Amino acid sequence: MTEQTNPLVIFDIDGVIRDVGGSYRRALADTVEHFTAGAYRPTLLDIDQLKSEGIWNNDWEASQELIYRYFEKAIPREQLQLNYNTIVAFFQSRYRGPNPSNCPGYICDEPLLLQSSYLEQLTLAGIHWGFFSGATRASATYILQKRLGLKSPILVAMEDAPSKPDPTGLFATIRLLAVDKLQPVIYVGDTVADMYTVEKARSVEPDRTWIGVGILPPHVQKTVARREAYAETLREAGAAIVLSNVQELTSVQIQELLR
Repeated sequence: MTEQTNPLVIFDIDGVIRDVGGSYRRALADTVEHFTAGAYRPTLLDIDQLKSEGIWNNDWEASQELIYRYFEKAIPREQLQLNYNTIVAFFQSRYRGPNPSNCPGYICDEPLLLQSSYLEQLTLAGIHWGFFSGATRASATYILQKRLGLKSPILVAMEDAPSKPDPTGLFATIRLLAVDKLQPVIYVGDTVADMYTVEKARSVEPDRTWIGVGILPPHVQKTVARREAYAETLREAGAAIVLSNVQELTSVQIQELLR
């Protein structure tokens, strides 16, 4: 590949760079359980089913939606008086912990799904890369800089763009990375919203090559049936290929995708 034809590879973070099954999703379940007074705690499958709708990339909003759906079986949604800021605060108290500087929250125990050497190999292959995530900038920076040791990585986070599947953040990441405006873009994500983001970007800028790569988050790989069902959901949402781990997206695999 030459410099002019090398693609830009942009990564989502949650479920791709780090396993959030025991952190973000645990905090989401805690939050729903708390605000339903212990009556309902969503399973990982419940959360996946919500996210398969393609519009619940923000876990704070997903928490609120599941609370709404629990109560509206008996009470019309418009009569419920949920305070979004209170929901966010509780969620963050679990995820970040009551004192983030001491790192007592779930964020501290997130397993990494790649090694920094993988990104170094992409760089050596002449491939430019960056990150577009719905995570907060503080959370994303913690994992990229403190845990992975990256120096000033290209990052567009929650505060910088509308939630996926709106492609605004993807375009913003491209502007920060682009060497050649016609370079193909590969976006790597683990949810339907990630794949829809690629589809929407393609509709805005059809002259560019857009490729969505799906990653199976660890929590769906525990059974063959669950793994296959999740992979099919990603393919139906537009994924050109679905991988078990992001590090399978090697420079050779990237060349294959571009063909």
